Amino acid sequence: MSITVSVIIPTYNAKNSIKKAIDSVLQQTYQDFEIIIVDDCSKDNTYELLKMIAKIDSRISVYQNKHNSKSAFTRNRAIELSQGQYIMQLDDDDYCDKNRMEKQVRFLEKNRSYDFVGSNALLFDDKGVYGSMERVEKPDKYDFKKTSAFINPSVMFRKSSLEKIDGYRVSKETVRAQDNDLYLRMYVADMKGYNIQENLVYYYKDMNSFNKSSIQYRYGEAKFRYRNFKKLGLLPQALLYVVKPILIPNSILAWKHKKKRNN
Repeated sequence: MSITVSVIIPTYNAKNSIKKAIDSVLQQTYQDFEIIIVDDCSKDNTYELLKMIAKIDSRISVYQNKHNSKSAFTRNRAIELSQGQYIMQLDDDDYCDKNRMEKQVRFLEKNRSYDFVGSNALLFDDKGVYGSMERVEKPDKYDFKKTSAFINPSVMFRKSSLEKIDGYRVSKETVRAQDNDLYLRMYVADMKGYNIQENLVYYYKDMNSFNKSSIQYRYGEAKFRYRNFKKLGLLPQALLYVVKPILIPNSILAWKHKKKRNN
């Protein structure tokens, strides 16, 4: 029996949030899916909780890495284990609007020229929803200069398109922001994505989100930006945007977030 959508959820120490993420998938208006969850050696009993949750629905499959291997490796493993025609990305602290899967499947079935589809998102933290994040409807290569043109937990891919570029790139450069590296490489390969102009995901962003990006990770992002920008013909004009991750400290990002949260 063929499966249309494989929902992949990489997870690490998410026992307090992952059930909400899973429930938001189970409650979708579109029901032809499987859920592939790969635990990256959590230390807070997330894996034990997942094994209990998996008993609720036979479409949920739970796996665990042999050792902590970070996000890009974990996402690739989930993709390799999947059987669906489409790969729906979701992070363990985010959740979906009930119509998300139906709308994205419908889009990909009607628009064969697109390799993946994302959406806009509502932002939330422990106090609730406080704002939104928008992306350009039809991004071109120039839309990658300032930031990623797609919101990672909102994206659904054609599995065949991911396989053409060997999925996420596992390296020191992509410990963080592996999603942006993936989209850039897809555009280098003449693939393209689209953003549905609706808030189809709830994206968790709190003050701690900005402390995860160390200077080492930001140097890595600058390196893959340079490589992909060069292949896309964006240099030297976009050189300033290559070094942007290094130039803007976490404190500035946290201040901007706090200002938006308080407004």
